[in-house]
Amino acid sequence: MPMLEEQLKVLKKTFDKYAGKDGDKGSMSKAELADLLREEFPGMAGDKKQLDQFFTGLDGDKDGTVSFPEFVQFAATLLLMLMSQM
Repeated sequence: MPMLEEQLKVLKKTFDKYAGKDGDKGSMSKAELADLLREEFPGMAGDKKQLDQFFTGLDGDKDGTVSFPEFVQFAATLLLMLMSQM
């Protein structure tokens, strides 16, 4: 399997790993997003206020959850941030 295809599948698997812990597998709650940040990006977890601001920015449709398309936008933004630090 091509590397990019594999990495895209990893992105979806990561979303699925954290989304649904509260019962809704199609979206991620703020608590689930906090778990993801704590476990996958320990240096970015921040405090509650930072998490609230981050979550609000990700929740594009303001439904109180982060959908997979919103998560993909997060991943792209994160990639750009990481690249700017190189």
